[in-house]
Amino acid sequence: MESTKTSREAITLHELDRVDYARWDRFVKDAADGTFFHLSGWKEVIEQAFGFKVYFFYTERSGQITGVLPLGHVKSVLFGNSLISLPFCVYGGVIAADDESAVALRRAACRLADTLGVDALELKNRAPSNQGWPVKELYVTFRKEISQDPEENLKAIPRKQRAMVRKGINAGLSSESVEGCDRFFHIYSESVRNLGTPVMPLNYFQLLREVFGNDCEVLMVTHEGKDIAGVMSFYFRDEVLPYYGGSIPLARNLKGNDFMYWELMRRCGERGIRVFDYGRSKLDAGSYSFKKNWGFSPEPLHYEYYLVKSTAVPEINPNNPKYQLLIKAWQKLPLPVANRIGPFLARKLG
Repeated sequence: MESTKTSREAITLHELDRVDYARWDRFVKDAADGTFFHLSGWKEVIEQAFGFKVYFFYTERSGQITGVLPLGHVKSVLFGNSLISLPFCVYGGVIAADDESAVALRRAACRLADTLGVDALELKNRAPSNQGWPVKELYVTFRKEISQDPEENLKAIPRKQRAMVRKGINAGLSSESVEGCDRFFHIYSESVRNLGTPVMPLNYFQLLREVFGNDCEVLMVTHEGKDIAGVMSFYFRDEVLPYYGGSIPLARNLKGNDFMYWELMRRCGERGIRVFDYGRSKLDAGSYSFKKNWGFSPEPLHYEYYLVKSTAVPEINPNNPKYQLLIKAWQKLPLPVANRIGPFLARKLG
């Protein structure tokens, strides 16, 4: 523990213990810039699913939490050595009630990055911090308010995309919220293999559901009793974030993905969810165009870096040419083989 003298009470810096999970989460949920990915549950998920060392720092003044910063250390021969807020999450960075707390958390993160000898410290901010750190201008997010009225939501979708949704409806597709992860994993693992991406281990998805409870749900889409698509979504305050989604080739002609996201939007609107967060995409990627077609506007994400051993911002993403051969080879693997060895690679992606 350390303290920073101020004109008021001293700020103290701590690492999160289980006894303080509820306090931490109350602060995150009350903070204007808090996100699902700042919740304490990620400490349990990342430690148990991947065995990474995590450092959940928080500042306190007069017995009240004033700021939080969750960090995870990911080290890999193939993908580098990074301290990240937070691995496997699209948002992160410092949440603080005042500048002094923000400064204390950033300094703690930089000291830790130096001590660990990482290539870089990465903060996945939604808003710029204006600290003058190098920024990766690669990712955007898509967020939009939705209505409780399904007809209003349908009419808000641009005409061509709305036609895709109606085709899925007319194809006789149906959706259901399901317990467990087995059905979802079966679809998702095939989907990411086809994209050339190693799949996360099944126990990671199981832990997400176990740790976050009703704030983590799975929606499956079926056609004539057969699963063709599925999505795992996170809920935070009045927001929904469809985070892990996938489909099999049969879904393409049936417009299974279009129907799936519409069904999620419809269900969430009716239950009082007011923000549909379509999540992160790389600029000009296929998912970027797909989300824009729904009438969502891209908002830049401000991923900032404190460089330690690296001389430039790390490029750990599929656009990096050195990963293209791996992607193409992965697409050709038999699914059982990809599912067996994929988790060993996926856990290093962060």
